[in-house]
Amino acid sequence: MALPACAARALGPPLQPEQGAPARTTCPRRHSRVEAELAVSRPGSVPASVRVGPPRGVSHGFNSQPLLDEPLKASSSLAGAVHAPLFALLPRGRRRRMRDLRRRWDLGSLCRALLTRGLAALGHSLKHVLSAIFSKIFGPLASVGNMDEKSNKLLLALVMLFLFAVIVLQYVCPGTECQLLRLQAFSSPVPDPYRSEDESSARFVPRYNFSRGDLLRKVDFDIKGDDLIVFLHIQKTGGTTFGRHLVRNIQLEQPCECRVGQKKCTCHRPGKRETWLFSRFSTGWSCGLHADWTELTSCVPSVVDGKRDARLRPSRNFHYITILRDPVSRYLSEWRHVQRGATWKASLHVCDGRPPTSEELPSCYTGDDWSGCPLKEFMDCPYNLANNRQVRMLSDLTLVGCYNLSVMPEKQRNKVLLESAKSNLKHMAFFGLTEFQRKTQYLFEKTFNMNFISPFTQYNTTRASSVEINEEIQKRIEGLNFLDMELYSYAKDLFLQRYQFMRQKEHQEARRKRQEQRKFLKGRFLQTHFQSQSQGQGQSQNPSQNQSQNPNPNANPNLPPNLIQNLTQSLSQNSSQKENRASPKQNPGQEQPESNTSNGTHDYIGSVEKWR
Repeated sequence: MALPACAARALGPPLQPEQGAPARTTCPRRHSRVEAELAVSRPGSVPASVRVGPPRGVSHGFNSQPLLDEPLKASSSLAGAVHAPLFALLPRGRRRRMRDLRRRWDLGSLCRALLTRGLAALGHSLKHVLSAIFSKIFGPLASVGNMDEKSNKLLLALVMLFLFAVIVLQYVCPGTECQLLRLQAFSSPVPDPYRSEDESSARFVPRYNFSRGDLLRKVDFDIKGDDLIVFLHIQKTGGTTFGRHLVRNIQLEQPCECRVGQKKCTCHRPGKRETWLFSRFSTGWSCGLHADWTELTSCVPSVVDGKRDARLRPSRNFHYITILRDPVSRYLSEWRHVQRGATWKASLHVCDGRPPTSEELPSCYTGDDWSGCPLKEFMDCPYNLANNRQVRMLSDLTLVGCYNLSVMPEKQRNKVLLESAKSNLKHMAFFGLTEFQRKTQYLFEKTFNMNFISPFTQYNTTRASSVEINEEIQKRIEGLNFLDMELYSYAKDLFLQRYQFMRQKEHQEARRKRQEQRKFLKGRFLQTHFQSQSQGQGQSQNPSQNQSQNPNPNANPNLPPNLIQNLTQSLSQNSSQKENRASPKQNPGQEQPESNTSNGTHDYIGSVEKWR
């Protein structure tokens, strides 16, 4: 604000500091009011707090002068007019505002100065602390040369070394399952990869008695021949995931061709334009949507061979496979799927050459779908195909009159369906369980002699697991699926017995191979040892003749006749000693050296004779 002309004449020229005025102090702790009072007491002096320049404690830094030009001019005018008569003529509010402006400017500069000094002191202290720490740790290095320079270089080197170690560790061990990072890797054994997800042991107590033929499932599947694998896909059992494994995750001479954006893949035999897999992802729903056992057994041969004459059809072996799931989890998963709008209206349900009528198989809903249906309504429908679905899809429905419920009593019908489902499941080439993904992979590989590229993954969190039900609802679901509950118990027992049987057989085969290899190596060592001894004796008797006839002592691989005779005699001695051991009447102290000698040679005799 500019003063009037009369006020400017009354004030006169700007005041200059007198010659004897004390020098301006830079101590930030002295308040500006003291300097103002000292300056006012001397006529013609200007207070140090209102001099042109940066505030106390603030240096002439970057862009400091242009920002402080206007406040400094206003403060200088105010300082010159503090005791002027014209200043008293100003309104009281204007004077108060001018004093507040000066006070705020002084307080802000003081805070900035304190902050700057505090940060500088903190940095200096931190530097000294770090220097002291490094001097304690790296005393010999700090004694030579400049301490600060060496500390900075050493700190930088340690940081770079740490970053390099982290990068190398992430490259060598990118996952969280690295054995080097596990503390129990050196104390506990490697966990069984086929251990079930519920942490139950692989060993269990069987409930059913199965024969060796039921447990040993070894299919001589020749992918180059005419055999065919048929996948029976039951709803909400994890069949979609397993079906993708069949077309995308098997090591084959000619892998399936899967194009982006298409669900079906082309799975041809090597050198033929013929499929070896009948499933949703290879041939589509050729026999209807989610065709059951009754539909597949009557439909697959005609679909594969087409209109070819029956006499010209090759003798194929149809290997049926399927996946089962816990009935309660499968039922809840199907209910959630129906809630989202699934209907499976395209299912044909063909039985005995015809689909069921509307009276034989009524619908549970009246609209286009059953979306949004509550669980109680889903359970109350008596015609719901979700009830005992696994038994119905694995049994031969022609034995009970298909979907005509008036053919036989309900109790007899259920018994026939359950026994048929058990029999078909037992004679299938392979079946797996959703709750045992790794065991399912293992049994499939051992059954068909086909290996998967990557291991199966067990998903413990599903849509069914997210549904919270009480004990009463669970009991009711188990009652609605009582046939499936009994079938799943039977299937789980058979599945785990097959797995245990195959693992034991694998261990026995590995042990037998190790024993054969050990016997072969021992026999070869014994032969080489006896050859060297016999050749050494022959050379000692007639060295000139042996050198002329056989310059290389290791060139003759055959055993000498006298060595074979000695081995035969030791074998007969060993057999006689076994007979004497059965009825011991002599002094044990005298038999011990002979038995030790015979036992030391008898283990090698059979392997030597076998090797020869």
